[in-house]
Amino acid sequence: MRPKVEFVALSPRWRALPARALAREAIAASIAECDLGLAAGAELCIHLADDAHLRGLNARWRGIDKPTNVLSFPAFEPSRLAQARLLGDIALAYETLAREAEDEGKPLADHYRHLVVHGFLHLVGFDHENDADAERMEATETRILARLGVADPYRAEALAESAS
Repeated sequence: MRPKVEFVALSPRWRALPARALAREAIAASIAECDLGLAAGAELCIHLADDAHLRGLNARWRGIDKPTNVLSFPAFEPSRLAQARLLGDIALAYETLAREAEDEGKPLADHYRHLVVHGFLHLVGFDHENDADAERMEATETRILARLGVADPYRAEALAESAS
């Protein structure tokens, strides 16, 4: 079951990317990989925002007064996934994504799909609060991205760190 995905375009910069199609593709791959058993009629919203918007959200909800690449706001407890009609919201900051993609030498579309997958996994109960959960989430992200033909972002990070 694929959820309905609503989009809120808060920054015109997102026009440079086929963001809606890429997000739907990333979510479909996530569902195919994870066998989630989503409720019929499940929905989520993706906010295509900018650094200023994400900075405000990050300050309000996490107490961190700086922009970040992606924030997820699950609308339910993970144990209620099968009953959840509203999965929650994902907010992404265009400037941060573009800067990270450039710094890491990867296509913006690939980095965007990675962060949509990351955000979606948070909506359905994944987290990275401890090492075991982080490893599980990263491995799941890597498998999903492989379905999309996107290179393992964590391998690229490890290679970059070892080269410096």
